[in-house]
Amino acid sequence: MIRPKPLKPGDRLAVLCGSSPTSLTPEVLAANVRAMDLEPVLYPSATAKHGYLSGNDAVRAADLNAAFADDSIKGIVTTRGGYGFHRVLPLLDWKTIKKHPKFFGGYSDVTAMLCALNKICGMEAYHMPMVGAWGTPDNDPLDGFSMDFVKAMLFGQTIDYENPVDYPRNTLVAGKAKGRLVGGNLSLIAASLGTPYEIDTRGKILFIEEVNEPPYKVDGMLTNLRNAGKLDDAAGILLGAFTDCEEKDEPKTGLQLLQVFEELIAPAGKPTIMGVRCGHCTPTLSLPMGRAFRMDADECSFGPVRK
Repeated sequence: MIRPKPLKPGDRLAVLCGSSPTSLTPEVLAANVRAMDLEPVLYPSATAKHGYLSGNDAVRAADLNAAFADDSIKGIVTTRGGYGFHRVLPLLDWKTIKKHPKFFGGYSDVTAMLCALNKICGMEAYHMPMVGAWGTPDNDPLDGFSMDFVKAMLFGQTIDYENPVDYPRNTLVAGKAKGRLVGGNLSLIAASLGTPYEIDTRGKILFIEEVNEPPYKVDGMLTNLRNAGKLDDAAGILLGAFTDCEEKDEPKTGLQLLQVFEELIAPAGKPTIMGVRCGHCTPTLSLPMGRAFRMDADECSFGPVRK
């Protein structure tokens, strides 16, 4: 697996978007990057709008292709998630991208690109808050815990992958496992099935998170993963934040989220940790997708394999 070079202060960082448009101004986006001591380079898709997309497919794909091909650009971050990244994947120049490995970060809808970089290019990519959420000391900055993880991803710093205080983890299935970390947002992972960008979980540690989906929809997506063999193929499973995914309309008759996990994930018998504080939540961890990880579900701990 190719590990892109960490960024250094003063490096040029591309700001673009493959998904939905942001409401932030170019000035705010640039300030967020400069607050990290990096030099922002805003591409057209960073502030474009085409309905619910940040520019049409051609614009968004062109920005990604150009940013990867430009050796003066040392990393790429996205403004936000939303919807649309799967639409641009067939338009990307994967050969050039693989020849010019560099830092790429985002999450949510950006899961489509994270998984594709892992699978097609054999390249690490970083599940982390988008640049639109970083903020500055004067403009709604991320909490310190989340920002420490963002900096660890950007600059290649060592960090412990522990939840913040007051956010306990739980064991769903006991055991230990090792494998490269893959995954991200459940909706995007499920949408990849049957396409050239389908997630490969064989011998991997699968991370899953979700937001604003009731248990029956989480059930449907997990059922698709189970029926496609993705849970059986995995070495282990990390369940991140499932924000606002609990049953609300029928609390007495509907299945609760824990029941869904017990009925669909537990039977695979893979070591599984619940409550990993990562996803559509604050504070949140960030994760290096594609890196070799180990996990101990008995102790609810995980982290990179140390050589």
